[in-house]
Amino acid sequence: MLIKVFGAAVQGIGATLITIEVNSSRGCMFYLVGLPDSAVKESHQRIISALQVNGYKIPTSNLIVNMAPADIRKEGSAYDLPLAIGLLGANGTISSEKFSRYLLMGELSLDGSIQPIKGALPIAIKAREDGFDGLIIPQQNAREAAVVNQLKVYGVSNIKEVIEFFNNERELEPTIVNTREEFYAQQSNFEFDFADVKGQENVKRALEVAAAGGHNLIMIGAPGSGKSMMAKRLPSILPPLSLGESLETTKIHSVAGKLNRNSSLITQRPFRDPHHTISQTAMVGGGSFPQPGEISLAHNGILFLDELPEFSRNVLEVLRQPLEDRRITISRVKSSIDYPASFTLVASMNPCPCGYYNHPTKACVCSPGQVQKYLNKISGPLLDRIDIQIEIIPVPFDKISDQRRGESSAAIRERVIRARQIQEKRYAEYPGIYCNAQMSSKLLSIYARPDDKGLSLLRNAMERLNLSARAYDRILKVARTIADLEGSEQILSAHLAEAISYRNLDRENWAG
Repeated sequence: MLIKVFGAAVQGIGATLITIEVNSSRGCMFYLVGLPDSAVKESHQRIISALQVNGYKIPTSNLIVNMAPADIRKEGSAYDLPLAIGLLGANGTISSEKFSRYLLMGELSLDGSIQPIKGALPIAIKAREDGFDGLIIPQQNAREAAVVNQLKVYGVSNIKEVIEFFNNERELEPTIVNTREEFYAQQSNFEFDFADVKGQENVKRALEVAAAGGHNLIMIGAPGSGKSMMAKRLPSILPPLSLGESLETTKIHSVAGKLNRNSSLITQRPFRDPHHTISQTAMVGGGSFPQPGEISLAHNGILFLDELPEFSRNVLEVLRQPLEDRRITISRVKSSIDYPASFTLVASMNPCPCGYYNHPTKACVCSPGQVQKYLNKISGPLLDRIDIQIEIIPVPFDKISDQRRGESSAAIRERVIRARQIQEKRYAEYPGIYCNAQMSSKLLSIYARPDDKGLSLLRNAMERLNLSARAYDRILKVARTIADLEGSEQILSAHLAEAISYRNLDRENWAG
């Protein structure tokens, strides 16, 4: 007897339909083919135990199981449930009448309970695309998958529930999630607020500009000057995620297994802050079983690198291409996987090994050579890709002790949203361009042309600071954002002057 059960393999942030074919004939052998890895092969022992504990007989006939398409490697324990149901269907223990209408995935424990899986959201999207009536997955993943409309998602906690469902002995209740209600309910709940920041008005302004245009930013200052504190507050002034961005971000975190159990959509922009000991593979993604890296987990959000010079140089250099292309391709001999990586890079660093170079009150004990060597840990090509370079001066005591609250994140966010709306309207005809930081050279020539006075100012700055052509483009992009914040159609010399002031590391006094 030949029956077919359907599952899915996660590839990148998408899924591929897997057909599990089980043929039962006379004999007593078991064969599993179709390029399964070790975890899939071990499913046989888990299935035997799960069925025995729940009172079902083990199929004793000759069983051949094929996982098609056979040229795609099947990885992980999530195939336990469809394999078990397929074996019971081929043996006649359960009815196979409804098999073609449902897609199944889940890991089995030895007692038959069903454990959560990775990638439930892309699997649900694939199930809807292929016209399945429903998706049967672990209870812990049900809310995550239920954000996909026009698909019935059934969360189950034990294999017995699934067997009884296919035998028409039990009705499963679909999980219902009001996607839009959940999406909008949590968009403005932030733990940190800029109202708590004392002083640092110039830095807050730079962060506002970075948020408004999606610009990369680096903060240079002494220990304790507030670099990390302000970086953690940056998400509170970013524009809210759109529903499409939220779904794409949730898919990435779902594939990586980073979603909280029983959660649905990610409603706030991600903020990832990996430790400086992170490996190159963990940063960009990959591994024996390719997974998204930190740059993809930060997609549509912030990647914060604290103490930037302490990161391995190789780790920092692999950021150069994703910062430009906003995608990362993980290539292997037999396949390649694309992960989105459209993130805003925010970094912080001390100005020198001791931390007090250019400090207003404390003396630096580093030699000019040590300062130069420390700064050289960050390569010129990487610095060129960082639009805003801002120096942070420690806050004096009179401002620290001031009890008055600063401007709230909500007020700053309103200005940022208005600037982003201008940009969305401007780039409506250009697919994949949503903010000023994404402008190409062609768009710069159309929307960021300075007047004669501004051009003269920019020429002087280029010659005096010895800036590269890429730095020239970055200055124009930042100036365009400053003009948008002020509602100005033209880029004025004042906008260019502020943008040039955000190139601190290009100045001669930083070299010692």
